[in-house]
Amino acid sequence: MPKTSSTSRGRSKARKAGAKRKTRGSAPQRQDAIALLRADHKAVSDQFDDYDRRKDRLSDDRKLEMVRDICRALKVHAQIEEEIFYPAARGSIPKAGDLLDEANVEHASAKDLIRQLEEARPEDDLYDAKVKVLAEYVKHHVKEEQNELFQMVKKSRLDTRELGEELKRRKEELMGAV
Repeated sequence: MPKTSSTSRGRSKARKAGAKRKTRGSAPQRQDAIALLRADHKAVSDQFDDYDRRKDRLSDDRKLEMVRDICRALKVHAQIEEEIFYPAARGSIPKAGDLLDEANVEHASAKDLIRQLEEARPEDDLYDAKVKVLAEYVKHHVKEEQNELFQMVKKSRLDTRELGEELKRRKEELMGAV
């Protein structure tokens, strides 16, 4: 049996470890719940910003389309949080009860504005104001969720990967239905 130096054995082990990493890296990664919810927050924030920047130059039809897209995203997001994320957090983090109660009240307020916007037309009085207020509600809600609730979840024993997969499946199901 030929002798190998410790250096070549070290390189061989490193190559094998690298190969293992590549194999693991090529498999689809499970979606983390917090990453999924943060991505939703960013996407809707970008939609609100886009609407606000362009609202004075948009046709009524384009305004309506943009607001409907925002409302659809918010409704689906709120539903997956209420059905899956909040109950899981409540079950794993006893101290999160008040924060989750507030989140549900914030969702109710946002849903009321969403309903008003879905029934309104861009030429109606207060249309842009309602979009602006909805954006402010959502911004406040997102700030609390990301700065407080998500931090609690990260420190808990909650399996955010498994929860993320459940959120992802439900979101896809709802997006197809809405």
